[in-house]
Amino acid sequence: MEFELWWLLALPLFFGLGWLAARVDIRHVMTESRSVPASYFRGLNYLLNEQPDRAIEAFIEVVKVDSDTVDLHFALGGLFRKRGEVERAIRMHQNLVEREDLNPEQQLRARFELGQDYLRAGLLDRAEAIFTRLQQGEMAGQAQAFLLEIYVQEKDWNHAVSAARNLSRVSNQSYQVEIGHYLCELANQSWLNEQVDVAREYLSEALTANRECVRANMLLGDIAASREEHSAALTAWRRIEAQSIPHLTLVADRIMTAYRELGREAEGLVFLRSALSRHPSYELFSTVFSATLRLQGAQVACELAREELQRSASLRTLDRLLEAEMLLAPAERQPDLQLSRSAVQRYAQAQMVYQCTHCGFRARNFFWHCPACGQWDSFPPQRKEE
Repeated sequence: MEFELWWLLALPLFFGLGWLAARVDIRHVMTESRSVPASYFRGLNYLLNEQPDRAIEAFIEVVKVDSDTVDLHFALGGLFRKRGEVERAIRMHQNLVEREDLNPEQQLRARFELGQDYLRAGLLDRAEAIFTRLQQGEMAGQAQAFLLEIYVQEKDWNHAVSAARNLSRVSNQSYQVEIGHYLCELANQSWLNEQVDVAREYLSEALTANRECVRANMLLGDIAASREEHSAALTAWRRIEAQSIPHLTLVADRIMTAYRELGREAEGLVFLRSALSRHPSYELFSTVFSATLRLQGAQVACELAREELQRSASLRTLDRLLEAEMLLAPAERQPDLQLSRSAVQRYAQAQMVYQCTHCGFRARNFFWHCPACGQWDSFPPQRKEE
């Protein structure tokens, strides 16, 4: 009973202490809020209402009143960069870098923001100098990621390989796909400079970095074919089947050409027909159709086109069917078939595009590196009909 009475006496005391603490906190908050310029709250309100232009004007007023608002300087510089006003962002962050009253963490952040400004402005040498200095600090991972972006923009593939490998160690993220492409770029440059052995070494290194690097085997085949080493070319191109059957569409015509040069075109037709049965695509079908028409005649090619059209309706496949039917049709039907085929071709050609799966960018040509978003391997090897 005495224990319960003690608690009854203590409850009013605890309530009074809580009320007193709340009053002290409220007074502290009210005092701080009065010291903040009204322009700051107006800027926040504009941001919440998605009015960045007016928000920036309000924040500039705050900075003029109180130059010690370091965090606001950072926020304002970021807004300038986001809006594309890079010169103003650079001036804002340069002022912060030159200030001697900032602590080491703020100095580091100011340089990091300034590096991003330079990168956005296209001043790659200045951005590279800043991020190179930041590689040893707390922002090493982020700095190296920006350095990699710079090296790719500059097409400095040797440094890109080194940066990607460093990032793999720092970030625990795999960059093997990208490294494979960088090495392929180096191989392509060496091949253009007639350094074939060097090119092949880079491609071997690319396959070591990424066993699934289709591009490396494609280039190995292309190099061999350019030197009339058709057996070696076929060996390289056929390895793509184990890596990615869809990518055989990119080298199907080259494979048939190599088989033809070796006098083994029928063998090549069997190989590609097998691939087509496992992975239907117009590009593979087109190569198989042309070889079938040449080796086995219009009737067999016509049957092949009908089967493909039933399996996957396509204007381009219909064009091939009409081509075979024209060869089989009597002379009086030729003009009508030609008219139909011309109409089909006009619409089919207008609809054939490659499309990036990351950003949706459409292109007539195939890209390993998307020109719009910068992703690697984001283009499927088949063109699609819009």
